[in-house]
Amino acid sequence: MELRAGVPDGPIETKWERHRFEMKLVNPANKRRYTVIVVGSGLAGASAAASLADLGYGVLCFCYQDSPRRAHSIAAQGGINAAKNYQNDGDSVFRLFYDTVKGGDFRAREANVYRLAELSVNIIDQCVAQGVPFAREYGGSLANRSFGGAQVSRTFYARGQTGQQLLLGAYQALERQVGLGKVRMFSRHEMLDVVLIDGKARGIVTRDMVSGKIESWAADAVCLATGGYGNVFYLSTNAKGCNATAIWRAHKKGAAFANPCFTQIHPTCIPASGAHQSKLTLMSESLRNDGRIWVPLTAGDARRPDQIPENERDYYLERLYPSYGNLTPRDIASRAAKRACDEGRGVGPGGLGVYLDFADAVKRLGEDVIREKYGNLFEMYERITDDNPYKVPMRIYPAIHYTMGGLWVDYNLMSTIPGLHVLGEANFSDHGANRLGASALMQGLADGYFIIPYTIGHFLASTKLEKVDGSHPEFRKVEAEVGQRIEKLLGIRGKRTVDSIHRELGKLMWDHCGMARNAKGLEQALAKIPELRQEFWENVNVLGENEELNQSLEKAGRVADFLELAELLCLDALERQESCGGHFREEYQTSEGEALRDDARFCYAAAWEHVEGSRPKRHEETLTFEHVHLTQRSYK
Repeated sequence: MELRAGVPDGPIETKWERHRFEMKLVNPANKRRYTVIVVGSGLAGASAAASLADLGYGVLCFCYQDSPRRAHSIAAQGGINAAKNYQNDGDSVFRLFYDTVKGGDFRAREANVYRLAELSVNIIDQCVAQGVPFAREYGGSLANRSFGGAQVSRTFYARGQTGQQLLLGAYQALERQVGLGKVRMFSRHEMLDVVLIDGKARGIVTRDMVSGKIESWAADAVCLATGGYGNVFYLSTNAKGCNATAIWRAHKKGAAFANPCFTQIHPTCIPASGAHQSKLTLMSESLRNDGRIWVPLTAGDARRPDQIPENERDYYLERLYPSYGNLTPRDIASRAAKRACDEGRGVGPGGLGVYLDFADAVKRLGEDVIREKYGNLFEMYERITDDNPYKVPMRIYPAIHYTMGGLWVDYNLMSTIPGLHVLGEANFSDHGANRLGASALMQGLADGYFIIPYTIGHFLASTKLEKVDGSHPEFRKVEAEVGQRIEKLLGIRGKRTVDSIHRELGKLMWDHCGMARNAKGLEQALAKIPELRQEFWENVNVLGENEELNQSLEKAGRVADFLELAELLCLDALERQESCGGHFREEYQTSEGEALRDDARFCYAAAWEHVEGSRPKRHEETLTFEHVHLTQRSYK
């Protein structure tokens, strides 16, 4: 396997513009001859499908939800970054680029990050034209707020529902193309494998989640926009349906998996309330604009927050990082919360929580202003906890939220399988070892609206493709493999539920490969995961049959993939003997407890190649930094 990033030559400011000119084009009349499959209908998938269809390609779009509107992008709350500099506070494309590279702890490809920052300004114009109801100032101009890792206000938002509003914009663009007959939409279809012919991705095999029918779909190129793999940890802020099956199946067919150990912990989530819980709830990072994070100064202080005077509180982020305060990047804020709880100063049941307090903001701005900014978030918090955050501080604790790792892609978003393109959170490309808040929506829409329409055309114009359809022997072969896998799952008839094994895997991952990692714990995890995987294949009980709506079967297939992905994640974490961003190895930290990189040995993206029946093989894409010079991150 050879990693060819394909980054164009020339100044970084003109790379993308020049590359667009130099790429080959497909004649408008010829576009109708090509078919593109898009798997996923979130921001990346819906925007890609709509844009490609608008150009004239025939598009088949698949999602496992009952409607594209239920894609997990809908759950994003706080906002979307763009270097518009409407606040005239010193922002620029280069500053957004700089903040993103630094925020990712210098583990991202510079050229991709600059392109993302460059395209951010186009995204806002696109979404406003679609009617996305961004918040506005009194005079009518678009409003901004701040997010972690930035000292400017560049985040555009729609209260605490930004993901939902952006998805509705992309959804209406998608449905317009469905109405015109240019997109065929297949909801309740789950991709279970990718089909390769002559080494190129030429289609997928799906299961109809209502009838159980296994079907093949042929195309000239395939785009995966299926999100991240955070649910390998069981408890996360992801929807329960979020899974890694599409990208893991592609990985096993030859797509390199890059930096799987780069997982993000979000610092502001509602703490778990007990062993019965099946998912966690995010509280938007935007709340850190006005909320102040604190814990009692003294360990073991069990008084109610209103009984703890100001001089007995530790606003630890403001104390440790005065330049950024409560808006430090997510990895740093999360580790600081963990340290406070490890010191015995955590609050709430089990001491696993810190306060996010709005008393000062309510006093300064008034309750009505706070309600206007964050009303739906406060309402959600109160419904879950029965506490009124206007009167009582929120209790928060870090949780798994996002994955920076994913399938390796080149500058054109193509994986190591020709014709297989990967968009949004499913790829590894833009965020390094830590994603800044409000940048996920930016990446998904940049990939779908503004990058893939150019790069997929270049692939099609540059590649000779024979005509194939679902009757090709390779499709029949993969269909048979998918059917055999389903039969095997249904035939085990053991004594354990799928959820019980998934929960055990999640605890193992959180304990040994979560916020803090060390060699001993990772080696323990690597010893236990194969045992748990064997237990799954020998003793799991998958209820029902294939020819019906069967959620037990759906979960079993996804957990089977998580049990393999988890091992690669831990292996990657063990071999990366440094700390960077969300990957924090306890053996590698500064005297102040911050992440300590080893640029001499690990300044690369680790891309893992699947080797059937053997240990995966690691390849390295060396990362060079010409415009944002390598330095120890500091937010003090």
